Amino acid sequence: MRDDTRLGLDVDPIMCRGHGLCAELLPEQVLLDEWGYPHLASREVPPSLRAQARAAASACPTLALRLRRLDGQNRTS
Repeated sequence: MRDDTRLGLDVDPIMCRGHGLCAELLPEQVLLDEWGYPHLASREVPPSLRAQARAAASACPTLALRLRRLDGQNRTS
């Protein structure tokens, strides 16, 4: 993937079970509400947080956190 590709995060609220692992791995982007469910501070992932965003998406036990290209192409993780 090119360095200038813009990446974004999405949370599927139906799939999410509030494990909170995403917020532990990516606290700069993922905030938890009072019930432990994630809310994104920003959908776009800065280049400096790409590795952490990939790790968080890969670690989600229910696959509710998704990393995708913002130019409309296929999901990357």
